[in-house]
Amino acid sequence: MHHITVDLLRDGYNALKRDAASGVDDVTWYEYGEQLEDRLQDLHERVQSGRYRAKPSKRIWLSKPDGRQRPIGIAALEDKIVQKTVVWICSQIYEEDFLGFSYGFRPGRSQHNALDALWVGITQRKVNWVLDADVRSFFDAIDHQWLEKFVEHRIADPRMNRLVRKWLRAGVSEDGRWSKTRVGTPQGSVVSPVLANIYLHYVLDLWVNKWRRSKAQGEVIIVRYADDFVMGFQYRKDAECFMHEMQSRFGKFGLEINQDKTRLIEFGRFASSNRAKRGEGKPETFDFLGFTHICGRTPKKKRFTVIRKTIAKRLRATVKEMRIKLLERRHDPVPEQGKWLRSVIQGHLNYFAVPGNRSSTDSFRTQIIRGWFSALRRRSHKARKLTWQRFQRLVKTWIPTNKTIHPYPHERLCVNT
Repeated sequence: MHHITVDLLRDGYNALKRDAASGVDDVTWYEYGEQLEDRLQDLHERVQSGRYRAKPSKRIWLSKPDGRQRPIGIAALEDKIVQKTVVWICSQIYEEDFLGFSYGFRPGRSQHNALDALWVGITQRKVNWVLDADVRSFFDAIDHQWLEKFVEHRIADPRMNRLVRKWLRAGVSEDGRWSKTRVGTPQGSVVSPVLANIYLHYVLDLWVNKWRRSKAQGEVIIVRYADDFVMGFQYRKDAECFMHEMQSRFGKFGLEINQDKTRLIEFGRFASSNRAKRGEGKPETFDFLGFTHICGRTPKKKRFTVIRKTIAKRLRATVKEMRIKLLERRHDPVPEQGKWLRSVIQGHLNYFAVPGNRSSTDSFRTQIIRGWFSALRRRSHKARKLTWQRFQRLVKTWIPTNKTIHPYPHERLCVNT
């Protein structure tokens, strides 16, 4: 707790998003900054003396791609500041403990690091079966008692542990009504990612590491990003045994495997030939971190490789959403539209422009360009005279060209490790 100083609280305040939604206190980042030093001094005294009280999270609901609603918890501004400092302190401790195959919400690690590790693991290790696993409503199912035990196992400072308990027991406020929470951590809060990683470190990571050394007959790989993880097995018997034991392991800690999204599929360098011998079709595919992973061959030497394509369903949904926004913004000045589109398309390419995914990124870029052309022609009757040839000048000015941005996974992984 002595690491939580006024200077660190100030850094935590400056690290928050300026335009983020306010919590139950209705205090924005800018309003809190009007008397920042006095407020930080008072906050520091309350935190160190134990008089600090966590406020309940304001619950809102966001629509998921499958039509369901996802609960999001928005913490009060002072809670965000303190949580930010606690996350920094805990990261220094737990980064010494977390295992290498855990990638979610860790400093210096990204989705592409996890994707690289999975690609290298499947192509360079003896992987013939892939388990694509998903934990059902993980953030809503975290058991508070177990989480407190896990934190106390590593952190001996009782005041720090008391801070964590205050956030867990603060409850949620929805439409002005407070309700107590016995399980779960609010998605969207600053401290939730590190608490989730601590929970899965003890429930899954350490157990998997021990299991594959003591019980597996063949090679086993795992890549985890938050509550999504993919495992590769050399033998199907190992995979089936692990799935059976995983259910009982998760049940002990209040978690449940989502059977609808968890699959064991034949995947790897021999999957195509083995399935052809049995008279079956092409190997099944699996999705991870926005990409569909497909068994394929290199263009020249015809060696086995993993081809990654943008998830088709997500690509269609993004294009549909963009077309709607283009129509809504069609009366904005063209330079404003161009700058906005440039940032959107470049952001998409920055994530999805991996080797082998050129056709998907080309499709996204082309459909957005056509949507912009259609929206501009609907600005007015006179705008219908806009020709495709004239429109191409706007495309060359504002729309970034499509090119592969990321290197091959094994090249980047070798550099990083």
